[in-house]
Amino acid sequence: MSPTAVEAPLLLLFLLAAALLCPLGGARLLVEMTVVRNASSIGAFCLDGSLPAYHLDRGFGAGAGNWLLQFEGGGWCNDVKSCFERANSRRGSTHLMTKWEDFSGILSNNASLNPDFYNWNRVKLRYCDGASFAGDALFDNGTSVLHFKGQKIWESIILDLLPKGLGTARKALLSGCSAGGLATFLHCENFTNYLPRNASVKCLSDAGFFLDLRDIGLNHTMRNFYKDLVALQGMEQNLNKNCTASSYFPELCIFPQYSLKYITTPFFILNSAYDVFQFHHGLVPPSADLHGHWNHCKLNPAECSELQIQVLQGLRISMLSALRLFHEYSSRGGMFINSCFAHCQSESQDTWFAPDSPTIDNKTIAESVGDWYFGRRNVKEIDCAYPCDSSCHNLIP
Repeated sequence: MSPTAVEAPLLLLFLLAAALLCPLGGARLLVEMTVVRNASSIGAFCLDGSLPAYHLDRGFGAGAGNWLLQFEGGGWCNDVKSCFERANSRRGSTHLMTKWEDFSGILSNNASLNPDFYNWNRVKLRYCDGASFAGDALFDNGTSVLHFKGQKIWESIILDLLPKGLGTARKALLSGCSAGGLATFLHCENFTNYLPRNASVKCLSDAGFFLDLRDIGLNHTMRNFYKDLVALQGMEQNLNKNCTASSYFPELCIFPQYSLKYITTPFFILNSAYDVFQFHHGLVPPSADLHGHWNHCKLNPAECSELQIQVLQGLRISMLSALRLFHEYSSRGGMFINSCFAHCQSESQDTWFAPDSPTIDNKTIAESVGDWYFGRRNVKEIDCAYPCDSSCHNLIP
């Protein structure tokens, strides 16, 4: 609901007060939403039929010709019931989203908080389709409609940004966190096609390297979830075509471990080896722990039993195994695989770049990504196993 004449001044006062507060001493950066008004012309709609949107903070100085795009994360919906629930929330409708977004971490415009990308054009793509910006289908039972149009949403936002300067970008970085990190894998190659041939285009996935692994009950919980997601939202046609053409099960190309080798654009993978989403939903989903034996361990890794720690070390081993070829043979790729119990570390200032940020070999995440993007050094950082890293911020939800 739009603010009334009485509410509007109160809203402005709230935004002003919020802008004056920042946990690290600077002013918070609140960026207003831009709705893609002509998105309907290509059939781009959120789940509920609302128009897609993004937030853009303009670059300046030496960074005015460079662009950083960040996919918003927020899970998925893989059946009609959950997608209707999502359509009636901020995850499926731009009508229900906050109209101002706090840009921090990799999106900050403060050189002391984001030294390499602070003066770039920085964009946050709002997530309202439930399929990592990659679906293309429609559900219509005669009385209710769900728009599975993530691919069109992606295209509509890019087309809106091209004449605003993206089309002449000198440098560009496509990034995203969680479901947005998965979207980076899905759209990296396509993003390159929109930009000038002489542009330096690279991609970064934060907490998006979801594994095709069995849970503690030996079930393929994540595989089955993603197979339903791909089928419901019509994603297969938008998965990496070289991967799907080479696979007996093309829907599995949604998993980065299978599609990564077909991505030719320089790529950086930022992930925890003990990613808490994969720990809680892939390795130990509630369906595999009906009696709650893992509840205390999930809340605090220090309370995990010796056997549970062994299982968690197996999760780390599975991730490093899936990344082995990328680690050994990708000359233009970068990695920062730490041992923190976390999920998404690029958007939060305290984990991106702060005095006590997580480090590997005394390098923060921000420094490592910057070193990789600008070619200052090779970055293939793999942390020692838990609990060795005292710099970790364990972000248990």
